[in-house]
Amino acid sequence: MTTVLIVDDHALHRFGFRVLLESVPETEVVGEASHGAEAVRKTAELRPDVVLMDVRMPGMDGIEATRRIVASGGRSRVLVLTTFDRDEYAHSALRAGASGFLLKDARPEELLAGIRAVAAGDAVIAPALTRRLLDEFAQHLHGVPKDPALDPKFRSLTDREREILVAIGRGWTNREIAARLVVAESTVKTHIGRVLAKIGARDRVQAVIFAYDLGLARPHTD
Repeated sequence: MTTVLIVDDHALHRFGFRVLLESVPETEVVGEASHGAEAVRKTAELRPDVVLMDVRMPGMDGIEATRRIVASGGRSRVLVLTTFDRDEYAHSALRAGASGFLLKDARPEELLAGIRAVAAGDAVIAPALTRRLLDEFAQHLHGVPKDPALDPKFRSLTDREREILVAIGRGWTNREIAARLVVAESTVKTHIGRVLAKIGARDRVQAVIFAYDLGLARPHTD
């Protein structure tokens, strides 16, 4: 059972999400919030597995609420939803620590799959935004990338784990990584878990950011 907190300033949107989520037995809506401050408070109180977070709300917006929820160190993961197909929203949300970003016009099965993925520790990014988002990461890097050799987290990785990190940064799936490195998918999953633990990343999205910050990945890299 995956517990969910719905955050949106429109009551009709919250109702729609609740009806959808309660239509499947594996999800449970434990609460709702209409603005960011309430979302932060209720997340601390209810400790949901996933917070469905709107971006644009009066008062504290979804980006700041996400930042505070992640900074609290709790178990809840944030899946950001918005009607706005704007790269800066996705970039800001993921920088704030969100584990995923989807558009509200996503199909119901995509939303449900996204919730399951985020609850399981994976990352979710709207397909239409993925490549542009990688471009956005590169554009937001300030100055010359850090030298990977000087980063203690990167130095803690084995050669194979560094290969895995670069592959994650390039947006490869587990299947693609397994095929290119000629290893089993189960082995890839094990390596990814070790990489995330060593670099202190909550999920693959944070690993992508780490790889970009070190200059290990760039847009349109094969």
